[in-house]
Amino acid sequence: MVLFLATWTFAFLCITVHSEVHTKFQTPGPYHVAYPHDYVFVLDEPDACSAENPFLLLIVPVAPKNRVARDAIRRTWGNESLVLGKTVRLFFLLGLPGGEGSEWLQADVARERAEHHDLLQGDFLDSYHNLTIKTMMMLEWVASRCPNASYAMKIDSDMFLNVRNLVKMLLDPKTPKRNYITGLVARNRPALRDKNSKWYMPVDVYPDSTYPPYLLGMGYVFSTDLPKKLVDVSKQIKPLYIEDVQLGICLKKLGVKPTEPPSHTLFQVYMPVPYNRCHYASVITTILDGPARLLQCWGDLHKTNPPC
Repeated sequence: MVLFLATWTFAFLCITVHSEVHTKFQTPGPYHVAYPHDYVFVLDEPDACSAENPFLLLIVPVAPKNRVARDAIRRTWGNESLVLGKTVRLFFLLGLPGGEGSEWLQADVARERAEHHDLLQGDFLDSYHNLTIKTMMMLEWVASRCPNASYAMKIDSDMFLNVRNLVKMLLDPKTPKRNYITGLVARNRPALRDKNSKWYMPVDVYPDSTYPPYLLGMGYVFSTDLPKKLVDVSKQIKPLYIEDVQLGICLKKLGVKPTEPPSHTLFQVYMPVPYNRCHYASVITTILDGPARLLQCWGDLHKTNPPC
């Protein structure tokens, strides 16, 4: 087991992993306050950035079982390692598998890591209500393992990413190099009090009626001076299981405002958009309906004829 920086040591509002090897877990509900805990990486790539000093990190939170999505990304936008003269590195971020067959799945994950060296895995149960843990571990990893990278992007596994357009935006002289985070910014979003909602937020957990501005979690980009600041300030904040809202609260506490992208059309994250070469050539992100669709779109987009 590879030890990780033990700086994130406070209670989480989540279903958390329990016991010395973290294979048992409590399930009293998504708002249980777990005991303070030091999370560690059981799979790590601690020297990944020391040799090539990448300009941009792409980090994809994904479930351990979702090998098909990882392979599709490796064959498409995750294979873009040198873009406009800048080095790009891809990593997948996982928690531990749970339930029946978890030992077999973990063995498969270990073999996959040995093959690709792009898997990072924390010792918490991989679940929806543990996404905040996954996000904070991502930030700690960037801060500790790749402090000399210029930017990082958190992007979900069901997204199309135009890496060239992303790097082009980041190389623009107008793009800030510090205290910078951008994507699709949500503003004045209400805290939902409907207990039947997936995003239900009890008043005693978050009393305000609206959330501060935050980046929708399907895909956002940030300068790498921010991760350590976000991790440090998170210790002063009561944690929420909605990870992108949690990040927005941390940003507000820091006094850092999300930056709107140069065009509102660059980050498309709501519904799958029918494939159109011109559209896919002009965006940074758009949501897809599966790995097969990603492979199909990528193949067509990279034909030699002009996209528009």
